[in-house]
Amino acid sequence: MLPWRTRSIYEEDFIGFSYGYRPGRGCHHALDAVWVGITRKKVNWVLDADIRGFFDAIDHGWMLKFLEHRIADRRVLRLIRKWLRAGVSEDGQWSRTTVGTPQGSVISPTLANVFLHYAFDLWARQWRERHAMGDMIVVRYADDFVTGFQNRSDAERFLRELGGRLEKFGLTLHPDKTRLIEFGRFAEERRSKQGLGRPETFDFLGFTHHCGRTRKGKFQLQRKSIGKRIRATLQAIKLELRRRMHHPVDAVGRWLQSVVQGWLNYHAVPDNRARLDQFRIQVIRLWLQVLRRRSQKGRRQWNWERMGRRLIRQWIPLVQTLHPYPSERLIVTPKVGAV
Repeated sequence: MLPWRTRSIYEEDFIGFSYGYRPGRGCHHALDAVWVGITRKKVNWVLDADIRGFFDAIDHGWMLKFLEHRIADRRVLRLIRKWLRAGVSEDGQWSRTTVGTPQGSVISPTLANVFLHYAFDLWARQWRERHAMGDMIVVRYADDFVTGFQNRSDAERFLRELGGRLEKFGLTLHPDKTRLIEFGRFAEERRSKQGLGRPETFDFLGFTHHCGRTRKGKFQLQRKSIGKRIRATLQAIKLELRRRMHHPVDAVGRWLQSVVQGWLNYHAVPDNRARLDQFRIQVIRLWLQVLRRRSQKGRRQWNWERMGRRLIRQWIPLVQTLHPYPSERLIVTPKVGAV
């Protein structure tokens, strides 16, 4: 009951641009908020930021101070303190933990949100109200967040001051995963005039975000599944198919169906059809390769045509867009549309 009690206390306080580990909100709501914010606001620069080793770097002292602001029940605070100091056991040796949250703990996501609510969210909202000279959007999911700016001067100042703000609480920005890029509806035109290449892209919650165009030539923020993650998923499927090589074909088919459908359930967003088709085709090829290796007659017994008739239609889900356009979803659920 304790994690739910703590979360309900803070749910009234959390800011609208925070999406991670909150009821009625999820990854796709955060993705939709980024899409709508960049499309409808005057965003010309995007700060793609990531906090280095956030869950392992949470300072216990600051965490307890933040909790004491809102929780008066000493029993709750005492139990949370015990959770934080539970320690880790490696090779039979126990060691005390002074930073970070227990891995796998049901309350860790809530504690992380509380920490960033005070360390980042309140400060970012105040910064936008007091210092931003133009439009500014903020979307955070756990320790991964995107901020968009109309003016480059705002973006550069925010980045400088953000580093100092996080250092105050023992956190640092990941240097390889934090970038300020020119992005938005006019980025391609401006870069073309300067003799530069196409606008850079940024990754957020499993998707690479591109500056694209509709068929009528209007700006459109396009999202594609991250290529390296697709390759990693396919490699994991390949290894598991080899492990199950001699299992019953239908049993493997049921397993593969659940894996492919689960991947599609997350990635089947508008404008991502090419990546979805690519993923599905590669899964089919991997399965066909394994079936052919089951016996010396495998190559003759299992060909593409037979596999298409018998197995693909039965076990491999068809590709279809499962998520609406972001603007449509946020119209239906307006309370989660804040940026």
